[in-house]
Amino acid sequence: MTCSFNFQYILISAHLYYYSIFYLTITLSENSPYIPSDNIALNCGSSSSITPQYDGRNWTGDIGSKFISSNNPAATTNSTASKASFMNPSVPEIPYLSARIFHTEFTYNFNVTPGSKFVRLHFYPSSYTGLEDTSKSFVTVTACSGRCHTLLRNFSASLSADYFEVPFLMKEFIVYVNGRVLDIKFVPSSSNASVEAYAFVNGIEVVSLPLNLYLPERDAPRLHFVGQNALFYVDYNYSMETCYRLNVGGNEIPPKQDTGMLRSWTRDDSYIFGAAFGDLPFNFNDTVRYPPNVPPYTAPEMVYQTARSMGPYSDINLLYNLSWFFPIDSGFSYLVRLHFCEVDPAITKTNQRVFDIFINNDTAEFEADVIAWSNGYDVPVYRDYVVLVPKINNGEKQDLWLELHPNTKTKSEYYDVILNGAEIFKLSNYDGNLAGPNPPKKIVASLPPKKLNPKSSKKITVIMVGCFLGGLLVFFVFSFVLYMIIRKRMFSCFWSQLDHSKSGLNITIHVSPLCHRFSIKEIKAATSNFDEALVVGTGGFGNVYKGCINGGAKMVAVKRGNRMEERNIHEFQTEITMVSQLRHHNLVSLIGYCLEEDEMILVYEYMENGTLYDHLHGPKSPLTWEQRLKICIGAARGLHYIHSGSKHKIIHRDIKPTNILLDENWDAKVSDFGISKLGHMASSCSHVTTEVKGTLGYLDPEYYRCYKLSEKSDVYSFGVVLLEVLSAKSVMNPVAEEEDVNLVEWVSSHLHNGIVDHIVDTSMKGTISRESFVKFLEIAMNCLAKHSLERPTMGEVLWDLELSLKLQTGVATGKVEVLNNMDFHIATMSTGNNSDATPGIEFSEIVMPLGR
Repeated sequence: MTCSFNFQYILISAHLYYYSIFYLTITLSENSPYIPSDNIALNCGSSSSITPQYDGRNWTGDIGSKFISSNNPAATTNSTASKASFMNPSVPEIPYLSARIFHTEFTYNFNVTPGSKFVRLHFYPSSYTGLEDTSKSFVTVTACSGRCHTLLRNFSASLSADYFEVPFLMKEFIVYVNGRVLDIKFVPSSSNASVEAYAFVNGIEVVSLPLNLYLPERDAPRLHFVGQNALFYVDYNYSMETCYRLNVGGNEIPPKQDTGMLRSWTRDDSYIFGAAFGDLPFNFNDTVRYPPNVPPYTAPEMVYQTARSMGPYSDINLLYNLSWFFPIDSGFSYLVRLHFCEVDPAITKTNQRVFDIFINNDTAEFEADVIAWSNGYDVPVYRDYVVLVPKINNGEKQDLWLELHPNTKTKSEYYDVILNGAEIFKLSNYDGNLAGPNPPKKIVASLPPKKLNPKSSKKITVIMVGCFLGGLLVFFVFSFVLYMIIRKRMFSCFWSQLDHSKSGLNITIHVSPLCHRFSIKEIKAATSNFDEALVVGTGGFGNVYKGCINGGAKMVAVKRGNRMEERNIHEFQTEITMVSQLRHHNLVSLIGYCLEEDEMILVYEYMENGTLYDHLHGPKSPLTWEQRLKICIGAARGLHYIHSGSKHKIIHRDIKPTNILLDENWDAKVSDFGISKLGHMASSCSHVTTEVKGTLGYLDPEYYRCYKLSEKSDVYSFGVVLLEVLSAKSVMNPVAEEEDVNLVEWVSSHLHNGIVDHIVDTSMKGTISRESFVKFLEIAMNCLAKHSLERPTMGEVLWDLELSLKLQTGVATGKVEVLNNMDFHIATMSTGNNSDATPGIEFSEIVMPLGR
């Protein structure tokens, strides 16, 4: 039913709570580029006015307020104010603690000035007094001022929150007010005629926006209608829903740092397709020079001061597109606004950087040249495009693609692209409708309790009961056949649930359509009937066989689970649920599965070069430093994607070299998601688990001691992997004569004592750039910080690893200083009253006596 829950939840759920910690002192300055004439924040179901620290705005309670229609009988009869019975710790109390609950049509009246307004609706589907089950709440919302616009239809906040696994939602719309009154009407509905209809809302914002910023009152520009031989006019007769608002290449920008309209700008990392993240130009600190046609309120300076490009390597840039993808509702047209500002001081003239823009595989702009558009360096400009997304399957979601590629026809100086920001809006249909369908309800199908093997029957006398025994035999045969048919169907079902009485788990499995279901006959043919000579690995789940499918045309890895062990059933379900829906260059691809004849089998793409562990500790040839860096970068990209780029945050829980596979091109692929756990996209707050899982030596100490699991637990494990990559030492007992010492302690002790050369794999001596080594070691030790909040994110780790690789460039040509004599030492951090008994675990910097 939404244009994009990623926008709503990441903008609000992830950032709003974040702001309460880090942006307490920020207030809306009178010097903001724009001061809204209307800035209403309504705390529904509350009687008091409150100014929360994270927001700095005055949220007015709606009880007894002027915003409730005096002619509305529901205000006193069928409407109640209530408070949430439970507050999720990640949910701000304002405006989500209280709610207005109503059973009949209910209208809020806002006296405002004419013009375009942001309308933001807040929903927290918790239990309330008088509304215990919000899953039965459905609501239609219209905004009327002369003309009515349907913002939501039969909307279920509970279904939406459950589907996207978020605690609360915010919906942002833009509507035009003709007169001086804006009516926002809520009409509850029911999915069942026998169930009383009711609905709720927690907060409403109405904020003015500048004339002609999004919905022009007059002289509407003619916009390029992508893929159509026509122009498109967007004016005040339309309404909009905000789908995405991105600060491309930069950090999140909270509402208080917007230009006065309290918009939120998110990072773009989560929407980049594949491993091609491009390059982030150096920090641009010059003042942005806004031209007359791009007023300062258009977007914050921070949007135009950061950007994403492809990088300086033209030959590589020509091989791919810089691509983003955005899930949206089908059956609507979308306004795509792209923000540009040339921030590279080397590019000041036309025809230096020229590129093409594609939206949904159609050309939106040919030969885009930011300097030609803006007439200068550090001058912002934006371009608007409209694209129609045809309706499919009752309006279900599909992806909108944005791609940039260097233009070769103009023979520009640099084959590169640039983008600073992006906004995507859903446009209302001719009848003023913006509403899409609710997301599907998650289905959990139950398997019956596992049947026990029949007990041995006692011998009975068959004299005079032969006929009875014959009938009984027929009955048992029939029952057994029926049982096997039902059992087979249940195991073949896409949706399954573990036996409650045995495991206590409640796990839903959804297999992606991209995941092929193999028959056991096909699997046996691919593995020569599970020939032991084809075993290429063994793990806790079972053996891994090298196999061939498609008539021998494709090599695959076939993972055969030990027959129906409870732990393996759980791992099988977890693996197939998560991996089948993940598609990323640095994650191993699940091709298919088999559930026949009591077999649990997973089929993956085959990795020609084995595991990272094989090359660090096994018989395979050792890796060069540059190879190791590239492998670490690939693994970091895969982990960064599952932490922040996929629809749901995933915590791997078992990062180690045996779970980092290498294909024929030495690209790293993260594998083995059997014990992975879903996290919340809301924040990096820890999740308490009932059981610690992972591999000894790689386990996050905070997770092990306190049962606090977060994506930072993966960061710690990855830090151990980095030390293993550097030293080629085993994670437990790295030196035979030093028992009961793990790799982290061993490296920390050597660094503390200034014995640096012992921690570097002897096969790489004399090949590592000094600066690359320093940066790499800094990354590893930061990952191993004792407290999870002190560790970097995987995005930050990825950035620093790429820097370490760049610092390594030039070793072969002798252009950089090579690490030979280890003539520098490690300085420990002075922490005052530090009671840590392990020396050298914390470092402030690596000190090098020799100048650069």
